[in-house]
Parts: sequence; structure tokens; C-alpha cells
Amino acid sequence: MPIMEKETERDRGSQELPKVPVPPLKQTLDTYLKCVRHLVKEEQFKKTKAAVEKFGAPGGVGEVLQKKLLERRDKTTNWIYDYWLEDMYLNNRLALPVNSNPVMVFPKQMFKDQKEPLRFAARLIRGVLEYKALIDARALPVDFARGQLAGTPLCMEQYYRLFTSYRYPGLKTDELRVRASAAPSAPEHMIVACKNQFFVLDVVANNKQLNEMEIFTQLEKIVKMSESAEERLPPVGILTSDGRTEWAQARDALMKDRVNRDSLAMIETCACVVCLDEPGGLQPSDTNRALLMLHGGGRERNGANRWYDKSMQFVVGMDGVCGVVCEHSAFEGIVLVQCSEYLMKYIAGSTMAKSTTFREIPPPRRLLWKCNPHIQGLLTASGDRLQRLVDNLDMDVFKFSAYGKEFIKKHRMSPDAYIQVALQLAFYKCTGRLVSTYESASIRRFRQGRVDNIRSATAEALAFVESVADERATFTDSQRMSRLREAVKAQTDYTIAAITGMAIDNHLLGLLRIAQELKMEKPEIFCDETYLASNQFILSTSQVPTTVEMFCCYGPVVPNGYGACYNPQSDHIVFCVSSFWENTETSSAVFVKALNEGLLEIRDLCNRCCAAAAKPANGSQGAGQPHKSGK
Repeated sequence: MPIMEKETERDRGSQELPKVPVPPLKQTLDTYLKCVRHLVKEEQFKKTKAAVEKFGAPGGVGEVLQKKLLERRDKTTNWIYDYWLEDMYLNNRLALPVNSNPVMVFPKQMFKDQKEPLRFAARLIRGVLEYKALIDARALPVDFARGQLAGTPLCMEQYYRLFTSYRYPGLKTDELRVRASAAPSAPEHMIVACKNQFFVLDVVANNKQLNEMEIFTQLEKIVKMSESAEERLPPVGILTSDGRTEWAQARDALMKDRVNRDSLAMIETCACVVCLDEPGGLQPSDTNRALLMLHGGGRERNGANRWYDKSMQFVVGMDGVCGVVCEHSAFEGIVLVQCSEYLMKYIAGSTMAKSTTFREIPPPRRLLWKCNPHIQGLLTASGDRLQRLVDNLDMDVFKFSAYGKEFIKKHRMSPDAYIQVALQLAFYKCTGRLVSTYESASIRRFRQGRVDNIRSATAEALAFVESVADERATFTDSQRMSRLREAVKAQTDYTIAAITGMAIDNHLLGLLRIAQELKMEKPEIFCDETYLASNQFILSTSQVPTTVEMFCCYGPVVPNGYGACYNPQSDHIVFCVSSFWENTETSSAVFVKALNEGLLEIRDLCNRCCAAAAKPANGSQGAGQPHKSGK
């Protein structure tokens, strides 16, 4: 179960925001049927419709659960928060790297010597301390919504968990704990990982924070200490890369020794982890940098130089591969972006000042571990499982350079909705069908708001992609363009519904959880094959835009799926497509090829229709003629 901050410690501004609404039951059930109708066979849809009608019948189970859900809304700050957090993260038993933790990949750094990475890390740490001071003082300016319904103030609570949260592994369910922020002058520490060893870096000495030069000096000491072979300790960090139940069992074994308990306590209460990575040994492509950030390259590279439970892990590679790995249960991508952009600007804008005064600062402390044959066996097993995950991840970071969001805006369409339709087209080109798709939609307009799901595989998107893929050329350009605009509008309408608390996924989850709490027999709607399939998100997508040159990526959420994170810029779009090699149905390279083709086809369609509309009436021959797409 998540343990939240006390009410008095929460952001006062967020209390002025409205609570997340509970949508009308009939509206959700009607939308659910509309979302799944075109994705399942007719025979299956009849069963689904019957189950939905039974659930929503007057005086039926649905109305009983809806009434209880409305009561829960009245009694809680956010009726969905705990249900969603447990379902999305804490109950999930998969390993955090690749499966859960997203990463932000910073621009490649061109370090000239071995001191430059440490200077970069020292500046980064100073930037973190400054950003954390703004958070602790509640001095961050309030975020306002961009895109659809722009200008609405947003809940800021996720920022207050950046440096105070920790995800504890559990045998059946994890626990997200959030500490109250320490006073600015209180002793505070970070953990530095180097050569699979962990060191305590106190960032306050004699009630004063370390300056950049002092941090740099401490980092130099850490690197030197890590090179001492005779003091090399077991790579305990690799345990945090394992499945959550396996890591919980390993943690229990570690906790039997006081030395290990003390070391774990230091890591679990730190502000963040800074990972000084050895050179990854891969060509410095965007794809390889993404891979190294997601899993460290496995046990033979930097896979054990991590502590995946900590919400923020800053990675500084000696070869210039840098970024941040985040534990996702505490906050969403936009908060990670805002923090990362602040740090990049801080690093670019500051130079290390020469210290005029010299302070005697205690050296960093190495964390010690007691390891017996049982724990050694667990380390080996965790390393084997991480290596399988590393070998299985098929990642392709693709920069689409033909156009960006300005072209899309010129044609009076939402860039996000347009890109979502293009992703549907790419999937259809690969498989000849559409599947249940997840696009995260922020609900930070509400108190403690996290996300709901935009179901992008709409009937309108299917109609459009079928018209583009039609080999018989039975559709005119104007018909295709009409279908494109309908698909973009359907996507935009669903987005607005989701960000205003009217999407279906959180609501259905809430109804299911209330039924479980009442110890009712699981309603038929939730046992139905369609419901189970509709929650297997074969296409998991997210828009993570940045104003600084960097990109976000993550792995697929199901074995036969794709992860597709994208960053639209004015004249290009960065896509990070992931899948698993073990699944023969998926290929990131094949998907990227189809995505590239589809984006060009949609552009050409827009341009032809635009040119046709601009022609005088007597010069429009051919504008309405069938056009074979892509030929």
C-alpha cells in the first residue's frame, strides 16, 4: 500500500483543485462498447454487449457499485489514486528495468579526460540541490495545462515526491513510501554508485551545503576508493533489477545482518542516486544510449551499478552517455522532463567557481555488505535474469526528419492526435489489424491527479487506415482526407474526455475494486474475454515533449507488444520504439519502417488535398480521382 504524506504537508494549492469526478455509469459502459466493438469478432461482441447490459441494468450490480464509488469520492481526496497505483505499479511483479522504469536520455557529452565526467556530475548534483531547495520551499511556479484546454492550473504534488520517495519491494505487493522533506540545514545525503559499489555522499557539512568544487573533490575520492580491488564488495545493486517478489525475498535475506540493514537504510533514505558508469563499450548511437540507460548493459557492463527502487537515478557515463532513470510509481513523465530540463540548463549555464576557502570535510563512506553463500546464489540468479532481459530488448530510436509539429498545425490538426493516428497506421501496416492501445492522459487538473488512458484504436482510426491500405484504390483523396480528419477528431475528443476525468479505464477499475472490497462474485463484465484483452495493451504509447535536446523511452508492457514514446519538435519527431526479440510477431525495425512510410503517406495526402483545394474550380481534374497510396 502507498504511504502518502500527511495532509498538512501536501501542496496547499492542490487542495483548491476539484476532486477527480466519477463519470456517469451509462456513459462509461456506452463508451466501453464503442471502444471495443471494432477490435473483436462479432460473436464475441454479442457476449460482451450482453454482459455490459446486465451490469448496467436498472437496480443491477453496476448501480450498486457506482453508488459505493460516489460515496468513496466524497470521503477521499482522490477516489482512484490508491486503486490505480496498486494496479499500475505496486501489484506488478515484473522487474523495474525495461518493464516499468522510464529513462530520460541526455545529449551525448563529449568528455575530453577522466576529470570532466566528475565535473559534470558535481555540477549536476549542485543543480539537483538547487532544484530540491525550490521544491522544499514550495517555490516552484504552478504548472498550467498546455495543448487541449490549455491554461488550467495543475496539481504539483508529484514534484514533492521526486527526492523523497522510495519503492519497497514486497512478496505480493510493493509499498511506496514518501518522506517529509528535511529542513534545508539538516544533514542530507546522496548515494553514489561506482564500479558496482555504493558510497554515502553527505551534501551538508557543518550546516552548510557543499559547493561544486567540494562535491567534485568528494567524487574523486569515491572513484579512488572504488578502484581498491581488495575492498571490492558483492554487486548488491543487481538484486534491485530482479522481479519484485525475488528482490523482496533477497532483501529479507540481506536484512538478517545488521551491517546490511544499516547500508539499506542509507540507500532507502537518500535524496537520489548518482551512478558513475564505466564506458558502455557500444557505438554511441541514440539507440545504444537508450539501451544503456534502460538496463545498464547487463551484469558485464553497468547493470549492477544501479538501485532501481530509488525514484531518481542520475547516470553519468565516463564515455559521455548520461541521463536519468526514474522509478515511475511516484510521478509521471512531465515531472521528470521539467526536472531534467532545469538540470540541463543549470549545467549549461554554470562554471565551476574556484573555492577561496578550504573546509575540512569528512571523506565519503563506502556502504558495507555481508554476503553468505545463499545471498551469493541470489546475486548470480538476479544477474542471469537481468542478462535475459538485456538480450531480449529490441530498441529502435528513430528521428523522423521529413516534418514536425508545425506541418501538422498548418493543416489544422492536433499534433498528438495526428501522431496517434500515424501509430495506428503503422501497426495496421505490420499486422493488418488494430489492437487495444494505451496513451497516457494527465489528470493533474484534479487533486492528486495522475493519469487515465486515451484509447487510441478508435473506429474512426480503423476506417482511415483501411482506406490508406486499400489496394483496390476505391477511395478518393478527399474521402481519405475526410477519414483522417474524423480519426484526428475522435482522438482529440477522447483526449479531452480523459483529461477532464471522463475516460473509462479508471472508472472500470474503480468499479471492479469496489466489488472486490464488498467480496462480491466478480461481475461478468470483468470476466469477459473482451475486457481481459482490452487491458492487454499491445501498443503502449506516450507523448513526452521536451524543449531541450533529450528524449524519453521505456519498454513494452506485454511480451507481444510495442512501447512507443515520441517527442514532437517543430521540424522533426523523435520516436523510441521498443519490443522483445523473443516474440516473433514484433520487430522494432519493421514497425519503424511502417511508421516512416505512414507519416510520409499522410503528409503526401495532406499536400495533395491542400493543392487540390487551392486550384480554381475548372482546374481540378484528378483531385477527386482514386489514388493508390504509396505508389
